[in-house]
Amino acid sequence: MVEQPIWYTLILSTLTLTLSTALNPAVTHFQQYLRINTAHPDPDYTAAVSFLNNLATSIPNLQTRTLHLTTPNKPLLLVTLPGSNPSLPSVLLNSHLDSVPAEPSKWSHPPFSALKTPDGKIYARGAQDDKCIAIQYLEAIRNIFQQDPGFKPVRTLHICYVPDEEIGGFDGMDKFVESNQFKEMNVGFFLDEGQASTNNEYRVFYADRSPWDLVIKATGQPGHGSRMYDNSAMENLMKSVEVVSKFRENQFDLVKAGVLPNSEVISANPVYLKAGIDSGDGKFVMNVQPSEAEAGYNIRLPPTADPDLLKKRIADEWAPATRNMSYRIVEKGPLRDYMGRPLITATNDSNPWWTVFKNAVEACGGKLSKPEILASTTDAKYMRVRGIPSLGFSPMKNTPILLHEHNEFLKDAVFLEGIKVYESIIKAFSSFEGATP
Repeated sequence: MVEQPIWYTLILSTLTLTLSTALNPAVTHFQQYLRINTAHPDPDYTAAVSFLNNLATSIPNLQTRTLHLTTPNKPLLLVTLPGSNPSLPSVLLNSHLDSVPAEPSKWSHPPFSALKTPDGKIYARGAQDDKCIAIQYLEAIRNIFQQDPGFKPVRTLHICYVPDEEIGGFDGMDKFVESNQFKEMNVGFFLDEGQASTNNEYRVFYADRSPWDLVIKATGQPGHGSRMYDNSAMENLMKSVEVVSKFRENQFDLVKAGVLPNSEVISANPVYLKAGIDSGDGKFVMNVQPSEAEAGYNIRLPPTADPDLLKKRIADEWAPATRNMSYRIVEKGPLRDYMGRPLITATNDSNPWWTVFKNAVEACGGKLSKPEILASTTDAKYMRVRGIPSLGFSPMKNTPILLHEHNEFLKDAVFLEGIKVYESIIKAFSSFEGATP
């Protein structure tokens, strides 16, 4: 027998892996799902649910239900893998159907083409956020039964595909958790989306930051552009902007110094300024000082923050009534659960769900980084407020973080590796018979 040179063996191995990846039906299913445009403001939820329902019903032992909790054009798909002991609290995996808009002119490939480059990058809006896990859940279950047709889950496992997460979840998860169907499921643990990791460790999230929309408004004496007024609207607003900017700078300094991660500080980012008198031609009247001016901020609070203290700071320092200022806060998510506790899921041995999850990831060769607070917010908030332990997790490692960015992509090899991770997780949770809080 002639021994082949090492370069020949390496090339043959690479070609075999590339061919198997290219022909993998799970990758094809992923691309097909990505081509369904579920971006706001007009997401095609009906086509997405139809596709996922057909995919789920092609897998043995899975049951599906389509719910309409608000309007017919906002369906929610519920997929169930029944367990042999329905008295045990169930496990719920979540993926949202919708995506944020994409600007095609800013992309190197059309954002809904799901084009795959020779090096395996699949470009599409939603590739990371979070259509990958939607398909990975189902393909993992398919693989489990292909490898072991006699596999019998003990604990019931559900998958829900919900609308409107990207715009707050008010017609999606918010309505679902109030429904009789959800109450009948007896959910004991919730696994939601996470984010990509740029290194070789998977990221996991035990809490979200809660968003506030803050609008600060200033009023003052209007008049000629040549006059000097005390407490004019623009002067008052600029003083306020300076104070908020100083607060933001102090919080950001903690991040830059490595004292706290970005997700554990309060961020207060300006998103718009509005003032001036419209001249009617798209410009402003330059010799008139306006009587009103306002600024808008997107604020994110970690669950460790005290919302009452921040409200006092806003009233006393950012928008004091003594400077003819007012403010409006729209709180877009809770910070405490039904018992007044911070919305945090324990990531230690006190939480048996955490132990099962961690062991399952490690059992398939994965490694978890230090658990984090997610800098943004997800549907997990609707579970944590009810006291249901919830983790955020998307098995993407050695991958740039591209959610909501131009040229969002996920490599096919990373996608397929994630399926293996979910195989381990799903088998572990559906076989877990231990006691839970």
